[in-house]
Amino acid sequence: MSEPPRRPPPPYRDPSTRADVAAAWQARQELGPEYDDHVAAGLADRVEELVAYRTAEVRHQGETMTAREQSDRTARTQSFVLGIVSLGAGIPVTAIAATQVDPGLLGVAVCWAGIVGVNLAHRVGGRRRD
Repeated sequence: MSEPPRRPPPPYRDPSTRADVAAAWQARQELGPEYDDHVAAGLADRVEELVAYRTAEVRHQGETMTAREQSDRTARTQSFVLGIVSLGAGIPVTAIAATQVDPGLLGVAVCWAGIVGVNLAHRVGGRRRD
C-alpha cells in the first residue's frame, strides 16, 4: 500500500487559503477589472490543487477499506471451508469411533470433542490476528 499524500490543512481551516483569497481580492481591486481573468485563474489553480489532494486522499481510503474487506472475506472463507471439512471428516470418523470403541457413545463424544476443539482453536487464532 502506498502512503497517502501529505495533507495540507482543509481549506476552511487553513489560514493560508484565506490569505490567498484575500490577496487575490486585493490584487483584483488594485489592478482593476482587466486582470480579473488572471486573478481568477490563480484561485482556480489553488482550488484544483485542493481537489486533486482530496481525490487522492479518498482513493487511498478506498484502497485501505478494500484491503480490509479482502482480509475479512478470506477469513470467512477459511472458516467456511474448515466447517465443511470438519463435517465431511466427522461422518466417517464418527462411524469408526462408534464401532471400534466399547461403549460407542464414548468414542463418538471423544471424536466430536476433537473436531469442536480444532474449530475453536481456528476461531480463537483468527481473532488474535485481527
